[in-house]
Amino acid sequence: MARREAIEDIMKCIDDELVICNIGFPSRELYDIKDRDENFYMIGSMGLASSIGLGLALARPDRDIVVIDGDGSLLMNMGSLVTVFANNPRNLTWIVIDNGAYGSTGNQDTYAQVLDLVSVARGVGFVNSYNFKDINLKEFIESEDASFIVYTTEPGNSKAPIIDLDPVSIRNRFMEIL
Repeated sequence: MARREAIEDIMKCIDDELVICNIGFPSRELYDIKDRDENFYMIGSMGLASSIGLGLALARPDRDIVVIDGDGSLLMNMGSLVTVFANNPRNLTWIVIDNGAYGSTGNQDTYAQVLDLVSVARGVGFVNSYNFKDINLKEFIESEDASFIVYTTEPGNSKAPIIDLDPVSIRNRFMEIL
């Protein structure tokens, strides 16, 4: 399965949740699959989708936040795993698409190929840490603890078009929803 198919599966479970999407091809694929004002597309800042999602979850406890991240981005900011756990916002669902590669920079291997990210998250303390195939995502979005979910895919990028919104437009339309 490709990352694009994983994003399609995830978006089938999304209603009015706010979605923060990882940089590069994941954002391009989400934009192509289901563009909506409630999506925030990362144009830069690799490794910070989870940090933005955490800040949003803490600032807006009345809204459910879903972060679509990548294994490479998680590995670039492992401190976010501890920070999200320590804050444990019940309204944050962090989904890491693990394709074992830095997809937006040429599909170089990541160390996630030799790590079990679900076990790492459980080791940090996440109660809700599972592989996507083992759960009903909607139930975890509505759970009482932050959730960490790994969706394993094959490496590779689709032919998703470039996002035709500039970063200021993305920010402004997202902030209007808030």
